[in-house]
Amino acid sequence: MTDSAFLDTLSFDELNALDFGVVQVDRHGTILFYNHALSRLSGRAPDEVIGRNLFQDVAPATRVPAFYGRFREFVRRKASTQTFSLIRGLNPAPVRATVELLSSRDPDRYWILVHPQERLEPRLLSEPALAVGRRVRAEPVDPSICEREPIHIPGSIQPYAALLALDRDSMMVTACSANVDDVLGQGADTVLGQAIAELLPPDLVELIRSKQLAAATPARTRVSLGAGGDPFLASVHQHGGRIIVELERLAWAPEDFSAIDPLVAEDALARLRSPTSVQALAQEAVEIIRDLTGFERVLVYRFDPNWNGEAIAESRTETWDHSLAGLHFPASDIPSQARALYTRSLSRYLVDRDYVPVPLLAHPDAEQDPVDLTFAQSRSLSPVHLEYQRNLGVNGSMSASILVEGRLWGLVIGHHRKPHYVPPETRSAVAVIVNALAAQVSESERSALWQSQQEHLRVETQLLQQMAAADDLVSAISSEEVGLLDLFGSSGAALIVNGTVTNFGVTPPAPRILDLLERVRNRDTASLTFATDHLTGVFPDLTIEAADASGCLVAFANAAKTIALVWFKPEVISTVTWGGDPRKPVMSEPGVNAVLPRRSFERWVEERRRYSEPWPAWQVGIAGSLAAAMDGVVVRQSRKVEELVGLLHDKERLLVQKEILTREIDHRVKNSLQIVSSFLQMQARTVSDPEARDAFTEAYGRVMSVARVHNSLYQSEDVEEVDVGQTVESLCTDLAELAGDGSRLEVEAQPGIMVPYKTGVALALIATELVTNAFKYAQSEDDIGTVRVGIGIEAQGRVCLSVSDSGPGLPPDWKTRPKRGLGMRLINAMLTQIEATLDVESNSDGAHFRVCA
Repeated sequence: MTDSAFLDTLSFDELNALDFGVVQVDRHGTILFYNHALSRLSGRAPDEVIGRNLFQDVAPATRVPAFYGRFREFVRRKASTQTFSLIRGLNPAPVRATVELLSSRDPDRYWILVHPQERLEPRLLSEPALAVGRRVRAEPVDPSICEREPIHIPGSIQPYAALLALDRDSMMVTACSANVDDVLGQGADTVLGQAIAELLPPDLVELIRSKQLAAATPARTRVSLGAGGDPFLASVHQHGGRIIVELERLAWAPEDFSAIDPLVAEDALARLRSPTSVQALAQEAVEIIRDLTGFERVLVYRFDPNWNGEAIAESRTETWDHSLAGLHFPASDIPSQARALYTRSLSRYLVDRDYVPVPLLAHPDAEQDPVDLTFAQSRSLSPVHLEYQRNLGVNGSMSASILVEGRLWGLVIGHHRKPHYVPPETRSAVAVIVNALAAQVSESERSALWQSQQEHLRVETQLLQQMAAADDLVSAISSEEVGLLDLFGSSGAALIVNGTVTNFGVTPPAPRILDLLERVRNRDTASLTFATDHLTGVFPDLTIEAADASGCLVAFANAAKTIALVWFKPEVISTVTWGGDPRKPVMSEPGVNAVLPRRSFERWVEERRRYSEPWPAWQVGIAGSLAAAMDGVVVRQSRKVEELVGLLHDKERLLVQKEILTREIDHRVKNSLQIVSSFLQMQARTVSDPEARDAFTEAYGRVMSVARVHNSLYQSEDVEEVDVGQTVESLCTDLAELAGDGSRLEVEAQPGIMVPYKTGVALALIATELVTNAFKYAQSEDDIGTVRVGIGIEAQGRVCLSVSDSGPGLPPDWKTRPKRGLGMRLINAMLTQIEATLDVESNSDGAHFRVCA
């Protein structure tokens, strides 16, 4: 242990003569002195670093709780000394060192001493990193090498956390990371084979023993470990027959790392509710997430059907000139096994690209199967991926999966040119925001798809009606009112019956169409449909003009494939701007057992020729059903009316499905509102201020009132109306449970009162406000009282809602009081919206409200 008083007496020359690193900083980390030993260790000259901030500018990888967090707490406690170990990837090889924090005798001065203990073997570094200086000779190799890399079992973790792997039955440690001594105060040789109850606090052990642990959603809790009670985040999940415990050191003071307030996340979610297009949603999301996380660049990266990626939105600092917005990236940049991992484990953070991996050590008597780290947040990353980031000029990074309908739609990606730490609180907020973005994208795409599908179903239904009524099939499908060309945005179409071609619009010549049809028949003898947006890509020797047909959709009407409908789309000449040449995704290094990702990300423009607009799968389905309907028309003209009537019934079923989907949308809205109300309830439990807690409770009631309307709408036979009696009765049950067991609520609701959705929402919100106020103001601890709610239809046919209580009544001056409360303003707004009246009576028997609409 070094004496700070001794250091304070040394001259600069004497400090420079020491054989260990010495740096002096102020309380903010600004470097005041930097000795020669540390300069040799770090490769940084003193005049380059003095006057700069150690943790922000000179060694940003140390701006983590394990170093900067300790330093800040050391300064706050005015401690005299603190010692801990550190591994840094310094030149020319990584170094294990002991770090001492000492207080100087001079005010606001602190010594940081770095005692190198050993240089680690270079093999701990990724092989691509060792090959950086020799990449000029690299040659392209098979990209499938990357796809075979076992990235879920890297055998190491990132150094910001420690990891324990337990046998699920015995609860013994069968594997652990080599850095457990920094967390538990015991080395790996001691920890391996121990029961977990001997190592961790009882509350955490109880959580682990519950074994009710999901892989994708680990259980998390804060714990204090070590003699100093250092704060850690424990994340526990179960996977591959093991229980995985990750222990991440936290900051003593979250504000040291700008941890966000929950209200900030709520505001961010509110901002995502405004945009309507996917592009606008993505741009809003990247602005929000960059504000929260501090990354220098945040992207939304969307996959196409072939798994190529496009940066559809970007927010970046002004100092980063290189924009990725609008660039496309080949599928090989994110191989299939990486995409599979992103689908299962939804987020990944990298503090420092040049970290030294912490190996996992196994107990000699335990099974030697590698520890599957699929769901481990601290999982070490692929060396190829780290080299890819190096080539891109990125150090710290994040990736968060955007899942739409269970499919990997895209990623939110964060980039930083220096190491960058993001606190767990912020990471959790990002996960919530990305989930909200995914939900909004899903709803936006579903809505656009629904509208397009309904228009095409309308055209198809009308075509079927024309076919059912017409004696001639050609005239039926080429009517001026609606015809084949009104489907799918096509420029041409053709009907082929037993070798006879009837053209509509711009098409290839009839012999070319018959040649195409023969090729399609031979290509897949089983399928009755075929679609492509790149005809010459499927049939290279096909001679068809691009302007006539670069894409086509074929639907056969019968198994013999003698009757067919064909739609054509012309060439759409476009350019795709790639981030580098997509034909050179992976390189190999001669003489080194390493695979290197491509180095260039300069804009590379590809002109796409002989491609048309694509054919979505649902369009292929509509084409197939329309073609199937023709078989009877062509073969059995005498019975066409009867057969087409049956087909029209099928189309009526599709319209019924439309109503079912509308109900499903209402069901999802109800579920979403219930989720929001649950969040409000959870937030209310964490708020100590009574007024704030009441505000959350009131908000919960209002959200639930709308949710109950959607629930009634979902259950109703008519998707436009709701049973307001059932809605109010269910709503009152919710409010009574929220108020507590001591409340007495009597509800008399006439069943079967169907009102428009708008009226149902308004009456539900009014009932919520009146019943909530009755619980709040008309009852006391001594006199619980009774709240009576009634809803029915009066003689004039109006729907009337009544709410009465047995309390002391309204204040004498209630009529003259300014009605400024949010509840009263809401009631007045709802009354105006549905043109309803409100009558109020108040006496010693209580307050009585009557709303008629």
